[in-house]
Amino acid sequence: MGGPSHLRKAVTLVTKPTLRLPLGSPLQILLLCCSFALTGYAAVRLLADDWFTVALWLVGAALLHDLVLLPLYATADRVLLKGFTALGRRQAAGYVRVPAALSALLLLVWFPLIGGAVADRYRSATGLSADGFLGRWLLITAALFAGSALVFAVQVRRATKRRPPAPH
Repeated sequence: MGGPSHLRKAVTLVTKPTLRLPLGSPLQILLLCCSFALTGYAAVRLLADDWFTVALWLVGAALLHDLVLLPLYATADRVLLKGFTALGRRQAAGYVRVPAALSALLLLVWFPLIGGAVADRYRSATGLSADGFLGRWLLITAALFAGSALVFAVQVRRATKRRPPAPH
């Protein structure tokens, strides 16, 4: 082919596509294989005893999340955003989202103990009382929201210090 060299290179690049697999480094591949092996081991151990109950629980949890919880927290987030947009502080919604999400995650993980549903089983397995879980979760939730409010107040204070005074 004739013509300028930069055109020949462009034509060469277009006509010769290279097939490159998007693989990571050898360490990433090793870690991925180890995580698959650990997941497989856990699945075999978990499904060995009562596979039907485990499968039913997983399907039920997926349906509960997709059909009930997701619409609830999506609606709550939409209401939150509308409220902050009406106040002119849409970017401040993150200061409510993060502690709410962390608190909800803690509630999800510790719900049986927070709700007291497995207090007897917990006491027999550990010898400890399950009475303080609700109070501790409420304290952690309050601390998360207080810390978020503190960070928000510091950000607002810094922003007002940087802003030049309005001319009168």
